[in-house]
Amino acid sequence: MKILAVEFSSEQRSIAVLDGEKLFGLAVETGGRAVISLVERALQEAKTEREQIECLALGIGPGSYTGIRGAIALAQGWQLGRAVKTIGISSVECLAAQAQTEKISGLVNIVVDAQRNEFYLASYQITPAECLETTPLHLASLAEIEKLAQAGEAILGPDIAQWFPSAKNIYPNAATLGRLAASRTNFVTADKIEPIYLRETAFKKAPPQRTIL
Repeated sequence: MKILAVEFSSEQRSIAVLDGEKLFGLAVETGGRAVISLVERALQEAKTEREQIECLALGIGPGSYTGIRGAIALAQGWQLGRAVKTIGISSVECLAAQAQTEKISGLVNIVVDAQRNEFYLASYQITPAECLETTPLHLASLAEIEKLAQAGEAILGPDIAQWFPSAKNIYPNAATLGRLAASRTNFVTADKIEPIYLRETAFKKAPPQRTIL
């Protein structure tokens, strides 16, 4: 199955093209916003046409919701044109798998800046064979993360070292995301994919339009 994986949940955005778990093309940029050009770069490197893509895998955060919504919009538009499978995967799970790829092992805390002096936190026990979630994803206070750092626990996440000097910056990568997707079967239509939110949304949907006769 040829997969286009889109990971836009951090400032380091990436798109990968895989056939099963085998990587054929990867395009990465930091801070960019040109979604289509990044797609084209990955497809060109993989020598793959858009029509050959069978599945779109999306990193759904938590993280940069502007980036995540852009990835979902891309998938929705793509699915309107072609009958591809789509799947959303937690970017925190992708970060844990990325840490494993980088040969990091033991108990690690995946931390993502949630703004407002809060952080998304999940803990994993990582071995060469598996990434086992030990603490589910939740919102954590600055004090909670500082306590982990002071205890000498491993802290990993996108740009997280600017908050905690002992932490290691690590970014979710589309190649890792695509390999996770290659073993999944829980596909949904693109309109059903939503970003992972841990806070209550502060907005209300507009009421449906009324027809005035």
